[in-house]
Amino acid sequence: MEDFGFINFMHNVKKITGIDLNQYKQDQMKRRLISMYQKHGYNSFDEFFNGMEKDKELVQEFLDHMTINVTEFFRNPSQWEVLQKKIIPRLYNDNEKVKAWSAACSTGEEPYSLAMLLDNMNLLKDQILATDLDFGVIKKAVDGIYNHKSLHQIPISYRNRYFRKQGLNFEIIESLKKKIKYARHNLLKDSFDTNYDLIICRNVMIYFTEEAKDLLYQKFSDALRPGGVLFVGSTEQIFKPERYGFEIEETFFYKKN
Repeated sequence: MEDFGFINFMHNVKKITGIDLNQYKQDQMKRRLISMYQKHGYNSFDEFFNGMEKDKELVQEFLDHMTINVTEFFRNPSQWEVLQKKIIPRLYNDNEKVKAWSAACSTGEEPYSLAMLLDNMNLLKDQILATDLDFGVIKKAVDGIYNHKSLHQIPISYRNRYFRKQGLNFEIIESLKKKIKYARHNLLKDSFDTNYDLIICRNVMIYFTEEAKDLLYQKFSDALRPGGVLFVGSTEQIFKPERYGFEIEETFFYKKN
């Protein structure tokens, strides 16, 4: 009975949010959602969805819970060093301008990291597109305000140059904020723009089914120009990248043929 309720819940959620939960790993997603509805005093998926229909804040909490917003500035620093020393120089050697997209950007640490890196190299010439499914995290990213703990991976020189103190927190300077264009985007449902030189999508694919991953890797490949790069998370190496027209340029960096 609970399985039927979950199937019905997935169908109803897709109608009101456009999110297809079938493309997420089911056991993992189901456990997280049961924990969530029990916390709110519901006893079934049907009760939970009825509650969501009456409470927009519950819908937002569901989105926050489902999109798993775990991120930080310069996550896995050694990979950002490869980006800085090897990938970016090649991209700019091939192009005067680089079109970049931070997909599933969460609260903005990733696109701001890229913006700081490019600006420090005197290469931040165009806006970076940053997208996420969740309006709530996009708003936090646009505000660009972070606590002290969030800045632990940021070099002191970057902290002094790109942040200003705001009480107990730190705010991204306005000139850097203007270099990021934020938008809501559903990776699994929405179309992708094309001719990107760099797409960063990290620590998101691990939550999707193999079928959804297959779809997304092909969509990312189609969105890149030849020579463009997809930068993935440290647990997300692509099996048989040649299937999608990729070759491994560096570990976690896939170059479009």
